[in-house]
Amino acid sequence: MQARMKKYQLTRNQTENLLKTEPVGRLATLGEDGFPYITPVHFVYMGGCIYFHGLAAGSKLANIQKDGRVCFEIERLESLLHDANPCDTNTVYQSAIIMGRAEVVEGLEEKKGVLDAIVAKYTPQHRGREYPENMVKMTAVVRIAVTSCTGKYYPGTA
Repeated sequence: MQARMKKYQLTRNQTENLLKTEPVGRLATLGEDGFPYITPVHFVYMGGCIYFHGLAAGSKLANIQKDGRVCFEIERLESLLHDANPCDTNTVYQSAIIMGRAEVVEGLEEKKGVLDAIVAKYTPQHRGREYPENMVKMTAVVRIAVTSCTGKYYPGTA
């Protein structure tokens, strides 16, 4: 079966811009019970990888350590297009779905670099501050190496 080209594909640059600017992504891992486990995460996109941080223990980290295959999704809702017929109501949006392999970052320098990027994105007023050593030890940083990425949009006017 031949794949059909989607009408509203984001370019690579548009997709990367979405990854660099959106504040929340959704991480899907495979749970111990075999069901998908989805978690919203704050993240940064740099060097072609997605990074996020969190506690060094918990369900998402245990899932990643057992099976590093993940799916990551982001979207930007721009507006709703209301219609007199509720079935014709639509959304102007951009989104991306990323497949990849996740692993915990072990190197201290890479870990601190990611934490610096997260601080710069979410709390730039704290740039340049030192991290307490005990907090760095209790924090896991995860890198998702992107294996595929699909971006799409709907402009509202066809």
